[in-house]
Amino acid sequence: MGRVSVRDLDGAVVLVTGARGGIGQATCAALSEAGATVVATGTGCAPADGKMSTWLPHDVTSKRDWDRVIAEVSERFGRLDCVVNNAGVYAMDRISETSLEQWRHIFAVNVEGIFLGLHASLPLLSESGRDREGGSSVVNVASTAASRGTEFAAAYCASKGALAMLSRSAAKEFAALGFPIRVNCVQPGVVGTRMMESALTRCVQIGRGTSTEDLKATWSASIPLGRVARPEEIAASIVFLCSPAASFMTGTDIVVDGGALA
Repeated sequence: MGRVSVRDLDGAVVLVTGARGGIGQATCAALSEAGATVVATGTGCAPADGKMSTWLPHDVTSKRDWDRVIAEVSERFGRLDCVVNNAGVYAMDRISETSLEQWRHIFAVNVEGIFLGLHASLPLLSESGRDREGGSSVVNVASTAASRGTEFAAAYCASKGALAMLSRSAAKEFAALGFPIRVNCVQPGVVGTRMMESALTRCVQIGRGTSTEDLKATWSASIPLGRVARPEEIAASIVFLCSPAASFMTGTDIVVDGGALA
Protein backbone atom coordinates (compact mmCIF):
# COMPACT_ATOMS: atom_id res chain seq x y z
CA MET A 1 0.00 0.00 0.00
CA GLY A 2 1.37 3.37 -0.99
CA ARG A 3 1.17 6.61 0.89
CA VAL A 4 -2.34 8.07 0.96
CA SER A 5 -3.80 11.37 2.06
CA VAL A 6 -7.13 13.12 2.31
CA ARG A 7 -6.34 14.68 -1.03
CA ASP A 8 -6.67 11.31 -2.76
CA LEU A 9 -10.24 11.89 -3.94
CA ASP A 10 -9.42 12.56 -7.58
CA GLY A 11 -11.85 10.56 -9.70
CA ALA A 12 -14.14 9.76 -6.78
CA VAL A 13 -17.87 10.36 -7.21
CA VAL A 14 -19.48 11.47 -3.95
CA LEU A 15 -23.17 11.94 -3.22
CA VAL A 16 -24.02 14.49 -0.50
CA THR A 17 -27.58 14.78 0.82
CA GLY A 18 -28.90 17.82 2.64
CA ALA A 19 -26.53 19.95 0.61
CA ARG A 20 -28.42 23.22 1.11
CA GLY A 21 -27.53 23.44 4.81
CA GLY A 22 -24.40 24.84 6.40
CA ILE A 23 -22.59 21.53 6.92
CA GLY A 24 -23.81 20.28 3.55
CA GLN A 25 -22.47 23.26 1.61
CA ALA A 26 -19.17 23.18 3.48
CA THR A 27 -18.84 19.46 2.78
CA CYS A 28 -19.50 19.90 -0.93
CA ALA A 29 -16.85 22.64 -1.08
CA ALA A 30 -14.28 20.58 0.84
CA LEU A 31 -14.87 17.46 -1.27
CA SER A 32 -14.61 19.47 -4.48
CA GLU A 33 -11.36 21.01 -3.28
CA ALA A 34 -10.04 17.51 -2.58
CA GLY A 35 -10.70 16.53 -6.19
CA ALA A 36 -14.02 14.69 -5.94
CA THR A 37 -16.93 14.92 -8.34
CA VAL A 38 -19.74 16.02 -6.04
CA VAL A 39 -23.38 15.14 -6.66
CA ALA A 40 -25.33 17.34 -4.25
CA THR A 41 -28.97 16.72 -3.40
CA GLY A 42 -31.67 18.40 -1.37
CA THR A 43 -35.12 19.90 -1.45
CA GLY A 44 -35.68 22.94 -3.62
CA CYS A 45 -33.14 24.60 -5.87
CA ALA A 46 -29.37 24.40 -5.63
CA PRO A 47 -27.72 27.03 -3.42
CA ALA A 48 -26.51 29.94 -5.51
CA ASP A 49 -22.89 29.67 -4.41
CA GLY A 50 -22.74 25.89 -3.92
CA LYS A 51 -19.56 24.05 -4.93
CA MET A 52 -20.75 20.95 -6.74
CA SER A 53 -20.66 19.17 -10.07
CA THR A 54 -24.36 18.28 -10.19
CA TRP A 55 -27.49 19.20 -8.25
CA LEU A 56 -30.42 16.80 -7.98
CA PRO A 57 -33.70 17.49 -6.18
CA HIS A 58 -34.17 14.79 -3.57
CA ASP A 59 -36.59 13.86 -0.79
CA VAL A 60 -34.61 11.37 1.31
CA THR A 61 -37.80 9.92 2.81
CA SER A 62 -38.92 8.71 -0.64
CA LYS A 63 -37.76 5.32 -1.95
CA ARG A 64 -38.70 6.45 -5.46
CA ASP A 65 -36.49 9.53 -5.13
CA TRP A 66 -33.55 7.46 -3.86
CA ASP A 67 -33.91 5.02 -6.76
CA ARG A 68 -34.06 7.92 -9.24
CA VAL A 69 -31.02 9.69 -7.79
CA ILE A 70 -28.86 6.55 -7.77
CA ALA A 71 -29.97 5.70 -11.32
CA GLU A 72 -28.98 9.19 -12.49
CA VAL A 73 -25.59 8.93 -10.78
CA SER A 74 -24.99 5.56 -12.43
CA GLU A 75 -26.03 6.83 -15.85
CA ARG A 76 -23.98 10.05 -15.70
CA PHE A 77 -20.83 8.84 -13.95
CA GLY A 78 -20.89 5.03 -14.01
CA ARG A 79 -19.80 4.75 -10.38
CA LEU A 80 -20.44 5.91 -6.82
CA ASP A 81 -17.55 5.91 -4.36
CA CYS A 82 -18.97 7.69 -1.31
CA VAL A 83 -22.32 8.69 0.14
CA VAL A 84 -22.52 11.42 2.77
CA ASN A 85 -25.89 11.23 4.51
CA ASN A 86 -26.12 14.77 5.84
CA ALA A 87 -29.85 15.48 5.46
CA GLY A 88 -31.49 15.92 8.84
CA VAL A 89 -34.18 17.78 10.74
CA TYR A 90 -34.32 19.11 14.29
CA ALA A 91 -37.17 19.94 16.62
CA MET A 92 -37.28 21.28 20.16
CA ASP A 93 -40.35 20.56 22.29
CA ARG A 94 -41.41 18.96 25.51
CA ILE A 95 -42.15 15.25 25.15
CA SER A 96 -45.71 15.97 26.22
CA GLU A 97 -46.08 18.46 23.38
CA THR A 98 -44.36 16.40 20.67
CA SER A 99 -46.96 14.94 18.33
CA LEU A 100 -46.71 11.45 16.90
CA GLU A 101 -46.66 13.03 13.43
CA GLN A 102 -43.67 15.18 14.37
CA TRP A 103 -41.87 12.21 15.95
CA ARG A 104 -42.39 10.09 12.84
CA HIS A 105 -41.25 12.89 10.52
CA ILE A 106 -37.97 13.27 12.42
CA PHE A 107 -37.33 9.53 12.24
CA ALA A 108 -38.36 9.43 8.58
CA VAL A 109 -35.67 11.95 7.66
CA ASN A 110 -32.94 11.17 10.20
CA VAL A 111 -33.12 7.36 10.20
CA GLU A 112 -35.35 5.93 7.50
CA GLY A 113 -33.80 8.22 4.90
CA ILE A 114 -30.40 6.65 5.55
CA PHE A 115 -31.90 3.15 5.53
CA LEU A 116 -33.46 3.84 2.13
CA GLY A 117 -30.18 5.27 0.90
CA LEU A 118 -28.27 2.14 1.90
CA HIS A 119 -30.82 0.01 0.05
CA ALA A 120 -30.63 2.06 -3.11
CA SER A 121 -26.86 2.70 -3.24
CA LEU A 122 -25.54 -0.67 -2.07
CA PRO A 123 -25.11 -2.29 -5.53
CA LEU A 124 -23.28 0.71 -7.03
CA LEU A 125 -21.14 1.27 -3.93
CA SER A 126 -20.17 -2.42 -3.91
CA GLU A 127 -19.19 -2.35 -7.56
CA SER A 128 -17.20 0.88 -7.29
CA GLY A 129 -15.49 -0.14 -4.06
CA ARG A 130 -13.77 -3.14 -5.63
CA ASP A 131 -11.28 -1.02 -7.55
CA ARG A 132 -10.79 1.77 -5.00
CA GLU A 133 -8.17 1.75 -2.26
CA GLY A 134 -10.01 1.48 1.02
CA GLY A 135 -13.24 0.60 -0.77
CA SER A 136 -16.33 2.76 -0.92
CA SER A 137 -17.37 4.89 2.03
CA VAL A 138 -20.65 5.84 3.67
CA VAL A 139 -20.47 8.73 6.13
CA ASN A 140 -23.54 9.41 8.25
CA VAL A 141 -23.79 12.77 9.97
CA ALA A 142 -25.21 12.07 13.41
CA SER A 143 -24.73 14.31 16.45
CA THR A 144 -23.32 14.24 19.94
CA ALA A 145 -27.02 13.92 20.80
CA ALA A 146 -26.53 10.28 19.80
CA SER A 147 -24.28 9.82 22.83
CA ARG A 148 -26.16 11.90 25.39
CA GLY A 149 -29.73 13.01 25.72
CA THR A 150 -30.73 16.60 26.08
CA GLU A 151 -33.90 18.16 27.39
CA PHE A 152 -36.66 19.25 25.01
CA ALA A 153 -35.20 17.29 22.08
CA ALA A 154 -36.19 13.67 22.75
CA ALA A 155 -37.21 12.88 19.17
CA TYR A 156 -34.01 14.33 17.72
CA CYS A 157 -31.74 12.62 20.26
CA ALA A 158 -33.52 9.28 19.81
CA SER A 159 -33.23 9.51 16.02
CA LYS A 160 -29.51 10.29 16.11
CA GLY A 161 -28.94 7.44 18.56
CA ALA A 162 -30.76 5.12 16.17
CA LEU A 163 -28.65 6.43 13.27
CA ALA A 164 -25.42 5.72 15.15
CA MET A 165 -26.50 2.14 15.83
CA LEU A 166 -27.69 1.65 12.25
CA SER A 167 -24.25 2.79 11.08
CA ARG A 168 -22.38 0.37 13.35
CA SER A 169 -24.64 -2.52 12.37
CA ALA A 170 -24.26 -1.79 8.66
CA ALA A 171 -20.48 -1.54 9.02
CA LYS A 172 -20.23 -4.96 10.63
CA GLU A 173 -22.71 -6.56 8.25
CA PHE A 174 -21.01 -5.26 5.12
CA ALA A 175 -17.63 -6.44 6.43
CA ALA A 176 -19.06 -9.87 7.27
CA LEU A 177 -20.48 -10.17 3.75
CA GLY A 178 -17.20 -9.06 2.16
CA PHE A 179 -18.67 -5.88 0.69
CA PRO A 180 -15.94 -3.28 0.01
CA ILE A 181 -17.87 -0.57 1.85
CA ARG A 182 -16.90 1.24 5.05
CA VAL A 183 -19.60 2.90 7.17
CA ASN A 184 -18.76 5.55 9.76
CA CYS A 185 -20.43 8.40 11.65
CA VAL A 186 -19.46 11.96 12.35
CA GLN A 187 -20.93 13.38 15.55
CA PRO A 188 -20.83 17.19 15.50
CA GLY A 189 -21.47 19.19 18.64
CA VAL A 190 -22.87 22.70 18.40
CA VAL A 191 -22.18 24.13 14.94
CA GLY A 192 -22.74 27.68 13.72
CA THR A 193 -25.47 27.03 11.15
CA ARG A 194 -29.04 28.12 10.49
CA MET A 195 -30.17 25.07 12.45
CA MET A 196 -28.29 26.34 15.50
CA GLU A 197 -29.85 29.78 15.14
CA SER A 198 -33.30 28.19 14.94
CA ALA A 199 -32.55 26.14 18.05
CA LEU A 200 -31.46 29.27 19.94
CA THR A 201 -34.65 31.06 18.95
CA ARG A 202 -36.77 28.11 20.01
CA CYS A 203 -34.95 27.92 23.36
CA VAL A 204 -35.90 31.52 24.10
CA GLN A 205 -39.50 30.83 23.07
CA ILE A 206 -39.84 27.97 25.55
CA GLY A 207 -38.14 29.90 28.32
CA ARG A 208 -34.69 28.34 28.40
CA GLY A 209 -32.94 31.70 28.02
CA THR A 210 -33.57 35.43 27.90
CA SER A 211 -31.91 36.07 24.53
CA THR A 212 -30.25 34.17 21.73
CA GLU A 213 -27.01 36.12 22.28
CA ASP A 214 -26.82 35.14 25.96
CA LEU A 215 -27.66 31.53 25.17
CA LYS A 216 -24.99 31.30 22.49
CA ALA A 217 -22.46 32.72 24.95
CA THR A 218 -23.52 30.12 27.53
CA TRP A 219 -23.25 27.28 25.02
CA SER A 220 -19.82 28.49 23.90
CA ALA A 221 -18.60 28.74 27.48
CA SER A 222 -19.65 25.12 28.13
CA ILE A 223 -17.32 23.91 25.35
CA PRO A 224 -13.68 23.43 26.44
CA LEU A 225 -12.40 25.16 23.30
CA GLY A 226 -14.65 28.09 24.11
CA ARG A 227 -16.67 28.40 20.92
CA VAL A 228 -19.07 26.62 18.61
CA ALA A 229 -17.76 24.77 15.55
CA ARG A 230 -17.54 26.14 12.05
CA PRO A 231 -19.23 24.01 9.35
CA GLU A 232 -15.86 23.66 7.62
CA GLU A 233 -14.48 21.87 10.68
CA ILE A 234 -17.17 19.20 10.42
CA ALA A 235 -16.61 18.94 6.67
CA ALA A 236 -12.92 18.19 7.20
CA SER A 237 -13.71 15.05 9.18
CA ILE A 238 -16.19 13.94 6.52
CA VAL A 239 -13.58 14.34 3.78
CA PHE A 240 -11.14 12.28 5.85
CA LEU A 241 -13.62 9.41 6.24
CA CYS A 242 -14.33 9.47 2.49
CA SER A 243 -10.65 9.28 1.64
CA PRO A 244 -8.33 6.24 1.45
CA ALA A 245 -6.52 7.73 4.46
CA ALA A 246 -9.37 6.23 6.54
CA SER A 247 -9.13 2.83 4.82
CA PHE A 248 -8.97 0.87 8.12
CA MET A 249 -11.87 2.72 9.77
CA THR A 250 -15.39 1.33 9.80
CA GLY A 251 -18.16 1.23 12.39
CA THR A 252 -16.72 4.14 14.32
CA ASP A 253 -17.75 7.65 15.35
CA ILE A 254 -15.66 10.77 15.00
CA VAL A 255 -16.78 13.30 17.60
CA VAL A 256 -16.17 16.93 16.58
CA ASP A 257 -17.42 18.96 19.53
CA GLY A 258 -14.53 20.98 20.92
CA GLY A 259 -14.12 18.58 23.83
CA ALA A 260 -17.67 18.83 25.22
CA LEU A 261 -18.06 15.06 25.58
CA ALA A 262 -14.54 14.50 26.91
